[in-house]
Amino acid sequence: MTESLDELRSKLNTQTGKVLWPEIQRHFARGVVLVVDAQADLIEIAVHVIHDNQVVVEDLLSSGELKKASIENARLWQKSDPLFWAIVVAPWVLVQKINEENI
Repeated sequence: MTESLDELRSKLNTQTGKVLWPEIQRHFARGVVLVVDAQADLIEIAVHVIHDNQVVVEDLLSSGELKKASIENARLWQKSDPLFWAIVVAPWVLVQKINEENI
């Protein structure tokens, strides 16, 4: 039996956690960190990645709502050590910076 979308969203929500840069660093080194824009819905993007919805994922990449973490990101994160929401959607680790005012 396959999971419904609501069950998948609920499951992903429970698997999402707050992490700091040092916890993400090794995944960045492997090239598997994807950055989700702060205004985007992390869970919905994870659902599209899991379902390999190429059209939506390509749109997210084109719009900048989703992007592969860059060396520039890593340098900034090393200096500022921000807090992220993170979820593993193998082989990817999706991260979304938590804005200070939203904590």
